[in-house]
Amino acid sequence: MTPRESSIYKNIDWSLVIIVGILMFFGLLNVVSATSNLEILEWFDWGGKGGKQMMWILICSFLGFLILNIESEFFIRTSVLQYLLTLVLLVAVLIVGKKIGGARSWFGFGGMSLQPSEFAKPTTALLLAWYLSRDATKWRSLKVRFLSFLIVAIPAGLILLQPDAGTVLVFAGFVFVLYREGLSGNVLIIGFGALLIAIATILIGATTVHYPFFGTESGIGVFWIVWIAIGIGVVFLAKDLTVPRKRKKITRWGIASIVAGLMVSIGLHLGMETVLKSHQRDRIHVLFGIDVNNPDADYNIRHAKASIGSGGFSGKGWMHGPMTAYSFVPEQETDFIFCTVGEEWGFAGSVCVILLFTFLILRVIVIAERQRSNFTRIYAYGVASIFFMHLLVNVGMVLGLAPVIGIPLPFFSYGGSSLIGFTFLIAVLIRLDGERFRVLR
Repeated sequence: MTPRESSIYKNIDWSLVIIVGILMFFGLLNVVSATSNLEILEWFDWGGKGGKQMMWILICSFLGFLILNIESEFFIRTSVLQYLLTLVLLVAVLIVGKKIGGARSWFGFGGMSLQPSEFAKPTTALLLAWYLSRDATKWRSLKVRFLSFLIVAIPAGLILLQPDAGTVLVFAGFVFVLYREGLSGNVLIIGFGALLIAIATILIGATTVHYPFFGTESGIGVFWIVWIAIGIGVVFLAKDLTVPRKRKKITRWGIASIVAGLMVSIGLHLGMETVLKSHQRDRIHVLFGIDVNNPDADYNIRHAKASIGSGGFSGKGWMHGPMTAYSFVPEQETDFIFCTVGEEWGFAGSVCVILLFTFLILRVIVIAERQRSNFTRIYAYGVASIFFMHLLVNVGMVLGLAPVIGIPLPFFSYGGSSLIGFTFLIAVLIRLDGERFRVLR
């Protein structure tokens, strides 16, 4: 081993490695429990999901070791190539991919499947880091801002066509990276405002009178009349409460905000009525407590909550959860793996899992802030954003706080593509951080 290689291993952030190892181990335990019956364990049955998950963990361990022995400059110089290759795969899967669960997101190879969207996350993080680290002025240029959003939007748009709304939500997390690098906080405020408008549109729009609009049955009237009334009130208040020289400016911005809010409301409502399928619309309505005609619309959420609630404080014990054993919760080894955690490990185990992920994200942020390299810092924030969004959406979905959309829990959910993608994210970060005493461009 050369002195350079020795210094890399000496500077490895072992705390991050240990956290990932613990998550992988407990993830394997829960996959085995969710896919095996009460008598037979599938640990070494390579035909079962437990055995396959162990195989993927071994493959990912080798992949991580391999990445640690690759020059850091390789990931910087090939960022564009990796990103373009991912885009080619995302286009190809729309043409020749196979449908699973209503989404054309997978390449089929015999008995195995590959999901390219899982690789789009790390390659997007790499290209964004490469692009933003090239110019110290970054956000002073409108061109840099536009291209940064475009880097994130192109793969997200291709993934939306599959459709895979869960992964698209993860890409929305890159806004935190852009905010760290200079994006105005007003963008986050606008985004929060748009979210409130969207929620209000769903809640009130579902109760409005439906009549033909643009060839569709859309609930229009009550909500937007209220919007216009609020807008007029805001404008008149601005005239009364501000100094004369600022009235015109505030009035102008107030009108622009009202128009933008109306556009968001109309677009969202028409989208829900014409773009979303009925079962997707029902899932959103169920989330907000709106009655739907389909009695099975809340099946997943109802059974997920029952499974987690039955675990109590300490859980029923590994392999002793009846709802897990008899598969009451659909997709319990993938998207709803947290139900197994809640039932078998209880409240205490669930808190421990969430704390582990919290430590992982905080450790990645600590690693980001100690970097001399702009590239490594930006990439690290990309990694933290991806893990944060996965944790937030997956656990929120299982607890009924987010719509039911397909998104894995990192290192826990069954699947080789997601496990490879998350391993790549962490392993590249560890390699880059191992050379933090060398200034990388």
